[in-house]
This record gives sequence, C-alpha cells and structure tokens, in this order.
Amino acid sequence: MSHLITIAGLGPGSKEMLPLGVWEELRQAERIYLRTARHPLVPWLLEQGLAMTSFDAVYDEEDSFAAVYRRIADAVLEAAEAGPVLYAVPGHPLVAEDASRLIIEKARERGVPVRVLTAMSFLDPLFTAAGLDPASGVKVLDALALDRQFPDPGVACVLMQVHDRLVASDVKLRLMERYPETHPVTVVRAAGVPGEERVERVPLFRVDRLPWIDHLTSFCLPPSEEAYSFESLVHIMAALRAENGCPWDREQDHHTLKRYLIEETYEVIEAINEGDMHSVCEELGDLLLQIVFHAQIAKENGFFNVYRVIKGICEKMIHRHPHVFGETKVSGSEEVLRNWEKIKQKEKRHQSSCLAGVPKGLPSLLRAEQVQAKVARVGFDWPDHRGALDKVLEEERELRQALRVGSQSKIAEELGDLLFAVVNVARLKGINAEEALSATVDKFVRRFGYIEDKVRAEGMELGRVSLETMDEWWEEAKNLEK
Repeated sequence: MSHLITIAGLGPGSKEMLPLGVWEELRQAERIYLRTARHPLVPWLLEQGLAMTSFDAVYDEEDSFAAVYRRIADAVLEAAEAGPVLYAVPGHPLVAEDASRLIIEKARERGVPVRVLTAMSFLDPLFTAAGLDPASGVKVLDALALDRQFPDPGVACVLMQVHDRLVASDVKLRLMERYPETHPVTVVRAAGVPGEERVERVPLFRVDRLPWIDHLTSFCLPPSEEAYSFESLVHIMAALRAENGCPWDREQDHHTLKRYLIEETYEVIEAINEGDMHSVCEELGDLLLQIVFHAQIAKENGFFNVYRVIKGICEKMIHRHPHVFGETKVSGSEEVLRNWEKIKQKEKRHQSSCLAGVPKGLPSLLRAEQVQAKVARVGFDWPDHRGALDKVLEEERELRQALRVGSQSKIAEELGDLLFAVVNVARLKGINAEEALSATVDKFVRRFGYIEDKVRAEGMELGRVSLETMDEWWEEAKNLEK
C-alpha cells in the first residue's frame, strides 16, 4: 500500500518567500526529495539541517526532459510504497512542473493520495522585474517547447526555462520569425532572489549574447505594434465584414468569391514558375486572405469558423501520416501515397467510388491526371510509359478516322481520348501535364511576341503579313532561344 505524497513549492528562491506551511512540512518530513538542488533556497535549507535527496543526476543520465520527468515521477511513487514522501520543487508545484503533473496523474491511476502545498511561482517577481501587468494579457511559454507553443505578438509574452545561451539562440531565431529583430526583450535572471536577481533590456537580436544566462533566466516581451499574427488577419477580416466595415466586403458571399479564389491560386502558381520569391510571399498572402474570407462568412452564418478549419486539417494530417505521428513504417513516398488512399477510403466509406474525391471543377488536364493517379494506386495502370504511348498512337489513329468520316461529337470524343492518353504519358514520366502545357503556351506567346516586334519594326500591320514571312520570323525566334 502506498502512502501520502506531498508535493510542495519552495517559492522563487529566497527564504522570505517560502510559505510558513511549507517550511513546517519540510521540518517534519522524514523523507524529502528535490527535483533539483540547483535552487537558491537549497543551501539555506541544508544549513537548517534538512536531509534531502535530489534528482539532479537523472538530468545527466537521460537524453530528454520528458524522460527525466518520467523517471522522477516513477521514483517518487516507488518511494511512497515505503512511507510518506515530500517532493519539493522550485516555485509553484504546478507551474512549469511536468514531473508534478505526472506524479498526480499516476497516483490517481493507482489510488495513491496526493497533497499539493502551493507557493509563489517565479512569475510573480518576474512580472514585477519586467514591469508587466498580467491583467493586460500575458502568454506564458516554455522556451523548450516552441515547436508546440507559439508566441503571440499581440500580447505580452513570457518565455521561461531559457536554460543557457544555446537555448537563448534557438529562442531568438524562432521569435525573429514573428517579431522585428530590434523588438525589446527584458531578460530576467533569478527573479525575486535578493542579491542574485539581474534584469537587462536588450533588442531581440542580442538576447543570446548575454554571458550570465542560466537555468533561472526568462525572457519577457511586450506586445509588438509592428508584428502581425494569424489572429490579426482574422480580426481585420471580421472588421471589414462588420456593420461599419467595407461595403464591398460586406456584399460578398461564397459564390461571388469563387473567381477570386481561383485567380489567386493561379497567381501563386505564376509567381512560383517565375521564381520570384517576393511575389510568392505576396500571392500566398492574397490566397490566405480568401480562405479567411470564406471562413468569416461561414462563421456569420453559423456553420463554422477559421479555427474549425484549422482543427480539421490538423486532425486530417495527423491521421493520414501514421508514419510520422504513429508507429507505421514506410519504404518511401510511393507507399505513403498508397497508405494515404487507403486511409481516405476508410474516412469516406459513404463514397461509392475511389474517384469521388476528385473535384469536377478542376482544370481538365489536372482532373485527368488526378483520376489516373487515383486508379493507379489501386492497381489500374500501365506498367510504364511505353504502354501509355502506344495508347496515344492508337487514339491518334482513331481521331484521324473520325476526322474523315465522323460527326463533330465523334471528333470531340476522340480528341478528348487523345488528350487523356497524352496526360497518362506525362504522369508516368513524372511530368505535370497542366504545367507542361502552360509552359508551351508561354513559349508560343514569347515567340509570337517576336513576330509582333518584327511587324512593328518593318512598319507593317498584323493581318497583312504573309504566312511565309511570319513562319520565317517564327524560326528566327526559335533559333534565338537555342
């Protein structure tokens, strides 16, 4: 049978901030375990004659903090089988204390009693040192978890557990993705510890150059007027659609916006093809605006909001990538695509066909490619491009036959078959038919532009130049490109 586990906070670091109730429990406890002895209060506790065992050695033996905290929790629970245990941590026992959380969760599962003795967290003196009022809005983040926790430039942010300059450097790079490099940062070490507290205000690009950064360091950032977040765009769109917003934006609905969604998508593609990264950035913003626009309209009509859109796609990506977020093993991208289709079929069992998910509104070449790719993933495909090329020749012969004796509808049908067969060859050779045709159109426009320049240079007019002359200039344009 396990005995009582007491989890106690030691406060920010000075004996003046140690709660009397915690002190009395420490004096009476027979067995005291410390998450870490690297706390300003510990030397004083040792002077008072307290015997304590720390878990500092575990930090050196494990490769991750998660593993450290699991071992600490297991050790405390095991110790409780022999008698009551007091587990003490810096600050507040439930603020940035994953081991405490694990102890409580595992103790609940096993029916082990747990008592929590609170103390002042490091946040209280930190707010004082940095001059922050939490009532105005503060987001507290773990500097070691910025892959899961994200700063919000719209409110003040506190980043705790900036353990050393290496962590500070990583934090700086992540923050500079959202903040100007000159954004002010208040760096606070040992907040609330008399004689050891240190506070310095530096621009963001200098935060990792301070030599005194250690495990007691935190960063405090005020809101930024120069930086914008995703929420900023959501709020701007809501304002445009509000009663006193923009008349044009207020008039739009899902149907009137369809053309802009298509236009912005093609403008992104054009920027990518031109290799202009500045334009790619700008056009992606325009495309993102359309998504937020549609989500705002849906919210106003009670259907969903943009955060539901984000939740849905996040869940879908996690579910469809079990080789990343689960235990599935894959040999390469081809197996990834096959698994993707299988997962989609399970998700959409109400659909009678594996082709049901291909939108009818896609450009025809792109739709043909997607249809072919989907049936290929279930085994309906040519072994390689040679079989598909033979099919092109077959369809070309049938088109010639239709042109000799067929009706317009038959000619259109055979022409469609030929185009579909050509797309199959492109797909099997790893070429995007839509992009290939677009590049050919661009080439045609460029070469015909040369003809137009020659017409103007000769003082002539289009439509009055012979075909033979234009053919000569066309060949000149081709030769100039070689």
